[in-house]
Amino acid sequence: MKNIIILIVSTVLISACGNKTETIVNVADSTTLASSVTLTEIQYKAAGIAMGKIEKKEMGSSIQANGKLDVPPQNLISISAPLGGFVKSTILLQGMKVRKGDVLVVLENQDYIQLQQDYLDNKSKLEFAEAQYNRQTELAKENVNATKSLEQSKSEYESVRALVKGLEAKLTMINISPASLGEGSIRSTIKLYAPVDGFVSQVNVNIGQFVSPTDVMFKIVNLDHIHVELQIYEKDISKIATGQKVKFQLANASDVRTASVFLIGKEISAERTVNIHCHLDKEDPTLLPGMYVKGSIETALHKVDVVPNEALVNFEGDHFIFIPSGKNEFKIVAVGIGNSEGEFTEVKLEERFDRQSSIVTKGAFELLGVLKNTEEE
Repeated sequence: MKNIIILIVSTVLISACGNKTETIVNVADSTTLASSVTLTEIQYKAAGIAMGKIEKKEMGSSIQANGKLDVPPQNLISISAPLGGFVKSTILLQGMKVRKGDVLVVLENQDYIQLQQDYLDNKSKLEFAEAQYNRQTELAKENVNATKSLEQSKSEYESVRALVKGLEAKLTMINISPASLGEGSIRSTIKLYAPVDGFVSQVNVNIGQFVSPTDVMFKIVNLDHIHVELQIYEKDISKIATGQKVKFQLANASDVRTASVFLIGKEISAERTVNIHCHLDKEDPTLLPGMYVKGSIETALHKVDVVPNEALVNFEGDHFIFIPSGKNEFKIVAVGIGNSEGEFTEVKLEERFDRQSSIVTKGAFELLGVLKNTEEE
């Protein structure tokens, strides 16, 4: 009969040789499967049935969290023009790789010319002021001049020297070496160089555009130390500790990567979450900042009952395993499931279940197919 609800009830089989008890877990009332299936010899061989035992393994309880990939602040560089200027040339495109010291952009501005002129003019004045100060110092030693004249020449000398030092600092900011300036060496352009190795993540300028010191022309990201930032709800913070293992997956990806908890945030956000900073166990150049991830933080290890993933089947949202009940005959047993790790999944069994009984470790999917076909006949 189709779709008849049949429960697997606990049965006690007493053999003539002794009192051996076999306990079967009840199948959920919502299922429409029969309690057992019997295979023909041909079906048995085709199913590739293999038997095994329920094992005990250490498996961690875990906390699920969402987050994204990020880089440390020192690995994300914004490039701006210290004194502003017009973009004369650049070859950068988003995604290009750059090395430390590569020319990023050439800027042009009349202010660069004026700055160099001011430096050369005041440098000349400094030489004169220094000579005057030295002369007044020598005269003071011979008591020829008044103290006032010495102090005045010293003040003028130090004032011009401070001005020259300030102009040197400004020139250095725009990558013009003060020592290289001389007659006929004044130029109207400057070059900005890459401060680190990395990739161009943003290009915000074009040729001829005027940029001010506050404009971000380019962003360069160094991917050497990409990390995972997860958001943990405050109720779970007490379970988190540095060094705990983290497994994470990119959105819409099946590959599992690993990391370790490195830092735990000390501030709760408006969403009642705390940031967890995790270091990757292995650097991966294919990862990019901003990618969303789903993570699982292992908080504790304890021994649990596990079965191979192939031993579990799913029907209408419930999970089952098969145990032998006779020659080529198998009974279906409903189980709860917990965490999965590698090739094994935690199973939750009723206390009455005989954990020494054999289970089907390969061919369970085929058994489920035969069982469903039997119900439909």
